[in-house]
Amino acid sequence: MYEGYKKYIPFQPQPIEGRTWPEKVITEAPVWCSVDLRDGNQALIDPMNMQEKLEYFHTLVDIGVKEIEIGFPSASDTDYEICRELIEGGHIPDDVTIQVLVQAREHLIRKTFEAIKGAKNVILHFYNSTSTLQRKVVFGMDMDGITKIATDAADLIYEMSASAIADGMNLRYEYSPESFMGTEMDYAAEICQAVIEHIHATPEKKIILNLPTTVENCMPNQFADMLEYFCRTLPSRDCAIISLHPHNDRGCGVATTEMGLLAGAERVEATLFGNGERTGNVDMVTLAMNMYTQGVDPKLDFSDINAIKDMYERCTKMPVGDRQPYAGKLVFTAFSGSHQDAINKGVHYMKSSNSPYWEIPYLPIDPADVGREYEPIIRINSQSGKGGTAYVMEHYFGYDLPKAMHPEFGAVVQKETDRVGKEISPDDIMELFKREYLEQEGPYSLAAHSFKEMLNSEGRLVVRFKGTINYLDETEDVEGIGNGPIDAFFNAIKGFDMAKFTFLDYKSHAISNGSDSIGVTYILLEDQITNERYWGVGTSSNIYLAPLMAIISSINRAFADRATMDMDAIIAAKEAAEAAAKEAAEAAEKEEAKEE
Repeated sequence: MYEGYKKYIPFQPQPIEGRTWPEKVITEAPVWCSVDLRDGNQALIDPMNMQEKLEYFHTLVDIGVKEIEIGFPSASDTDYEICRELIEGGHIPDDVTIQVLVQAREHLIRKTFEAIKGAKNVILHFYNSTSTLQRKVVFGMDMDGITKIATDAADLIYEMSASAIADGMNLRYEYSPESFMGTEMDYAAEICQAVIEHIHATPEKKIILNLPTTVENCMPNQFADMLEYFCRTLPSRDCAIISLHPHNDRGCGVATTEMGLLAGAERVEATLFGNGERTGNVDMVTLAMNMYTQGVDPKLDFSDINAIKDMYERCTKMPVGDRQPYAGKLVFTAFSGSHQDAINKGVHYMKSSNSPYWEIPYLPIDPADVGREYEPIIRINSQSGKGGTAYVMEHYFGYDLPKAMHPEFGAVVQKETDRVGKEISPDDIMELFKREYLEQEGPYSLAAHSFKEMLNSEGRLVVRFKGTINYLDETEDVEGIGNGPIDAFFNAIKGFDMAKFTFLDYKSHAISNGSDSIGVTYILLEDQITNERYWGVGTSSNIYLAPLMAIISSINRAFADRATMDMDAIIAAKEAAEAAAKEAAEAAEKEEAKEE
């Protein structure tokens, strides 16, 4: 048995009493900070060039992100250049703050101040790693040594800020105890408190304390316990904005963030679609839209998710997965028959109830809210069902099939998907519908017809039908009067084999608008010979003609079925059943006569 798991050290949860975060709910959006141009960009196989970064920056501004980390200007020429271009090129709106990252090292801090010169709103984000593992493996330092790195940086930054602030810069500070998740919480609170004091933060001029899940190594609920404990333990909590920077190593980035917000965080650093090192940063889109589905305004605009996705894929050369929440190509698509049926019923419920709320099963959000189309919601393959087929017919082509007809046509489509072994398109489904109902070949067809409304001898309005029926190579002129076109037609064909059908159900509606609108009629007949039931469909701009076409469609489908049956056996069985019923009735009459 493979026992490699034994070499890993289990995470030790933070003990906490009286935790309060599980009882809370998210009721407002956090402050959003995009780290796409720094964390996201450094994780790309081919980092973005200047034009791609500018396009990305402007998209973030359009979405509504107010704090954007633009890079690490002291670490590379390209990051320095984008910083200067954004400032000197006038790309930064007055209500947007750029954020720059720097390690807690003197020469890098000095270079960073040079890079941000002339900017209006800036967050200077400095950091050093504080985790147990990093202290032991990377730095070989104790806690005091690590704290001194942070406080020395804070002292230098505070000193150098004076001239920038004097020149009119709105300069704010952010500190990250990198690898926060792997740091003892008492020490994390201690080093952050030291930074607060050395940077001279106050309740009026707060520092951002960014608490990174640099490498995700515990469950989201355990992180929430850590965060609530940290917030309780930090002496100058009122001097800090608590910020999260989650990564996704365990696949729990979204949950870690949401629980972190419950535990006291007020700000989130994230990237579009979760781009970032290893398994990525937390996805800003998913977080924001999760709030949206709970009736919370995320303060971000993802109403044209396709355009945002196109920009992202073009600039990063990274694909957005088909199952990516809210943005993936297939996230609003149902192949399962039961899912399709529920969605179809939900759509009809929304129409009939006029509900102000979104109440469609299997669709947590209205696709239109992110600029997605309704058409791809239901797609048909061998796993699909009758509800999905009906949905496609209605939403693509305007045919609102009677509910009782769904199983019949669903079976036709199912047979075809089993035959081809793959998904079939809406156009394929329409072709099957035409072949099965609208273009059914013989034996009967209507060669000529006319209708006339008239008053009968009792003064009631009736309809007279005159027409010519083709049967194989023969023709027959027929005429009948009835209380409507269907009744008149059946009276006209009495004596024909095609008259041996019982009328069961009827539905009609328009499938186009305007003076040249087309109507469709669905009629269900029962074959009196075989006792099988068949739907027929007719379309016409003539409201009298469409029902007749539907009747002929149904009858022709029945005759096509009869051709595959042993009709002699069916007729013999039917005659035997009728004879037995007659004999039983006669015997009952004789018994009744004896009793009298």
